[in-house]
Amino acid sequence: MIQTSLAAGLAQLQALANFLDQGSANATFVFYDDEKPADVAVAANNSSRLVTLMLPKPSIKQVNTDHIELNQTDAATVIKSGAAIWARLFNGEGKAVADFTVGSDIALANPDLVLGSTLMMNSLILRPST
Repeated sequence: MIQTSLAAGLAQLQALANFLDQGSANATFVFYDDEKPADVAVAANNSSRLVTLMLPKPSIKQVNTDHIELNQTDAATVIKSGAAIWARLFNGEGKAVADFTVGSDIALANPDLVLGSTLMMNSLILRPST
């Protein structure tokens, strides 16, 4: 893996945030209850989808000295009960951007989601890998 400076890492994250806003739709986080695929090129199993959270445009809230912060998502209704294992971030064109493991990459107050309940993420911080 290439190690970058903090400034270069932040620039990469800003470019990522701009990529999220491409397309006519909004970027989304989709949570799943099955095993995370090996990489984003592998299609997610739609029958394992628990909830889809939408980011506003622009998705970036602010750039800080060591991270960027995204705006909070909308509150979305959970469509299936299950434990959120992983989430995929899609840009506004519906292109897969990144996969996250719940627990290590994304912290949820309670990853056990219940049909009909609502979920939102109000703090979304991305840190560069330096």
